[in-house]
Amino acid sequence: MAAQVFFADMRAGLRENLHAKLERLTEQAGVAEVVSHGDLVAIKMHFGEKGGHAYIRPTFVRRVVDQVKANNGKPFLTDSSTLYPGERKEAVSALTCAIENGFAYAVVNAPLIMSDGLRGHSSQRVKIPGELLNEVDIGLEIIEADALIVLSHFKCHELTGFGGAIKNLAMGCSSREGKLEQHSTLGPTISEKDCTTCGACLKACAHEAINLSSGKAVLDAERCTGCGRCITACEPRAIRVQWNEESALVMKKMAEYSLGAITGKEEKTLFVNFITQVSPSCDCYGHSDAPIVPDIGILASTDPVALDQACADLVNQAHGLPGTAMKTGHDPGCDKFRGVYPQIDWEVQLEHGEKLGLGQRAYGLVRLEPKDEKW
Repeated sequence: MAAQVFFADMRAGLRENLHAKLERLTEQAGVAEVVSHGDLVAIKMHFGEKGGHAYIRPTFVRRVVDQVKANNGKPFLTDSSTLYPGERKEAVSALTCAIENGFAYAVVNAPLIMSDGLRGHSSQRVKIPGELLNEVDIGLEIIEADALIVLSHFKCHELTGFGGAIKNLAMGCSSREGKLEQHSTLGPTISEKDCTTCGACLKACAHEAINLSSGKAVLDAERCTGCGRCITACEPRAIRVQWNEESALVMKKMAEYSLGAITGKEEKTLFVNFITQVSPSCDCYGHSDAPIVPDIGILASTDPVALDQACADLVNQAHGLPGTAMKTGHDPGCDKFRGVYPQIDWEVQLEHGEKLGLGQRAYGLVRLEPKDEKW
């Protein structure tokens, strides 16, 4: 039986605005079945990078928060620290960025809690029946939550073709070590030229894998476990990720990490994707380029694979906008993601997710009927 994916387009009227349509959408998708009385509910989302603007608007998030409270749940907004140095490399900076981007308590009506602790290392290994991995490293607060609502901005991505529910689950719910495991099979590299011998990396390393015996920081590859602690501890950014994993393997690892993120909450998770401001790059950048298609709507499902498949189909069915980063595929029915990143086979994440039992690609699209007949 095909999975149900509920769809609300961008139309609004006097009787129902888009915020109200979002509430009706999540009601139909089963938020009341996901949230039980007293549940601590993690609302996983991307708070956006400073300078960007395509992330989900806080006023929409507030409606989801209020729905959780109406079902007697206790919601909190959550995200994880980044693997790379930047504005969101640890909890203080990340939460400051979130508040500055509009996710303050006064707006969203819920506290903000990092899913992976102060420095991105609060996590737990979760066993999974993966093809590449037999366990994954998931943020502790994701594991501790009773229920999970995943709000994702659906957009293009330079490594995975698009980023939706699967990517938000996989990268967004993992620890720094988990992010590194998905992106690379190698430990970090240290630039001798940029190293200032400050010693911060020595203090950060929990495995004595770095020394200054040569006058500059040197990494012992045999001792390094790939935890990533040193990367963000290095203020001069001399320690860097070796992004060596090819796109297809990253997507397969993402699907396996997604499986780990929902382990124990398979019946307690709801996914909501916003196909709005479909930017050509990830929201982790400090800018948001022009959208490649017009805004399409909001979709929700309890199946992340079906949801991402439906979103990809709707984007590909749309007219591509001229003057954007998309070079080919502007006509309806053409591949918009390959129009931006021709070398990326974005379907790998969907195929592998279905193979693992994360969800199914077959879906039935349930369109919300408009309340206002005079559209």
